[in-house]
Amino acid sequence: MKRILFVCTGNTCRSPMAEALLREQASRRGITVAVRSAGVSTVDGLPISAGALETLRRREVSHQGSSRALTAEAVDWADLILAMTSGHKRDLLHVHPDAVDKTYTLKEFANSDPDVLRNIEELESLYSDMQMKGALGQQLTGDERRRLLELERRIPSFDIADPFGGSQSLYDSCSREIEDAIGKLLDKLSGRGVAR
Repeated sequence: MKRILFVCTGNTCRSPMAEALLREQASRRGITVAVRSAGVSTVDGLPISAGALETLRRREVSHQGSSRALTAEAVDWADLILAMTSGHKRDLLHVHPDAVDKTYTLKEFANSDPDVLRNIEELESLYSDMQMKGALGQQLTGDERRRLLELERRIPSFDIADPFGGSQSLYDSCSREIEDAIGKLLDKLSGRGVAR
């Protein structure tokens, strides 16, 4: 059984919606998963936002619980960590660098375009080189910097925008975006998509 952790900022909108939608869609497909969610900048016990609850209610998907702050225990528990934005992914990896091989954004992991996946791999390698050189007081070469910028332009955004404080239609749109990515995630977990 795959253990999946969704991560966003406050664990009151995007990640709880993703948790509930994955649980519901996996159940419908007969795929067994364990799923949790957490926030990189929150405290335990905050209620899920009214907009997120309403969009789940409209889809007849239930969600129980309240916010949870991201912990080392949750990171260790997870086989796969799916962040809502690249910023959440960076924040998590800054504190838990050992989770690098199992941490993606949800839309990044759901993507199956081989060209995009190769570009992501090359970009992450350049980022690693940049950090290593920076620690040694060095810089990327001019060619490396140009390639990094070119790759950043070519790779689509894998961020899911925060609906917090927005209209109900914004929450509904956000949940559709999450739901689409979760469908692709489940295709991969069931062997119908490109595995990672």
